[in-house]
Amino acid sequence: MKILGTGLDGLVGSRIVELLKNSYEFECSDVDITDKDLISEKVIKSDAEIILHMAAKTYVDGCEEDKDEDIRISSYQNIDEKEKAWIEKKTAWAVNVFGTQNIVDACKKSNKKIIYISTDFVFDGDNCPDDGYDEESVPSPINWYSKTKYEGEKIVQNSGVQWIIGRTAYPYRSNFAREDFARRLIDAFRNGKELKMVTDHIMSPTFIDDIAVALDILISKKQTGIFHITGNQFVSPYKAALLIAEEFELDKSLIVETTRDEYFKGKAKRPFQLALKNDKIEKLGVQMRTFKEGLSEVRRQISL
Repeated sequence: MKILGTGLDGLVGSRIVELLKNSYEFECSDVDITDKDLISEKVIKSDAEIILHMAAKTYVDGCEEDKDEDIRISSYQNIDEKEKAWIEKKTAWAVNVFGTQNIVDACKKSNKKIIYISTDFVFDGDNCPDDGYDEESVPSPINWYSKTKYEGEKIVQNSGVQWIIGRTAYPYRSNFAREDFARRLIDAFRNGKELKMVTDHIMSPTFIDDIAVALDILISKKQTGIFHITGNQFVSPYKAALLIAEEFELDKSLIVETTRDEYFKGKAKRPFQLALKNDKIEKLGVQMRTFKEGLSEVRRQISL
């Protein structure tokens, strides 16, 4: 089976290709998803059965800075001028919403299934259930990044083609040119830097190798719908740092406790209780690792 993907050279996408290249033929879309004509031609002419859409603007504070510009461009009455502005500006809405709409429209014309990678940030983090948000929980985005990703989800859900939405959170892996949050902490420890770690924020770190396994099973079992593809352990950043220090035998004294209000002062609003329940994906036979288990595998892979 052939898969045409966006964002396949990124942190998550490149590892998925690496792990699944013997099971699927991957075609990397190297065109601008905000250019409707280019991406439409790419999708429609491809003989891929599935579009794996991972390309996104994800820097939360950067997306927040785009908000006023996005609202301004959205007010344009002339469609051609609006589309030209999205291509030129590459704002959060341009990439995460307009780009997704372009891909979905092309999928409709060519009858292709779409797999859309989304985020835990679609939830506001208020009144999070003890066992986590499930796939039936209603999203309530609280910043511009999460708003644009949720808009992308709605576009996919209303597309009329077969679709999967895979929500993930804080992905990490053993080796990549750009560091993820776990390896940034490992390097900071090794460089003797003080680590201010938030104690009142809950997240579900996800080992990227498990995301690849989950996608493989979802595709092979011809699943549709929303799935939480997240790690099996809810931790605070402070707890995550402690687990990293323990696994890699690093100096815990470098860790300094702080609060979310202090650490994120002056930055875009963030949801802070983001536990995602993953029972649905596990019932299909996917065993998502805890953060502790994932770190152990990262260490093993690094040592090879």
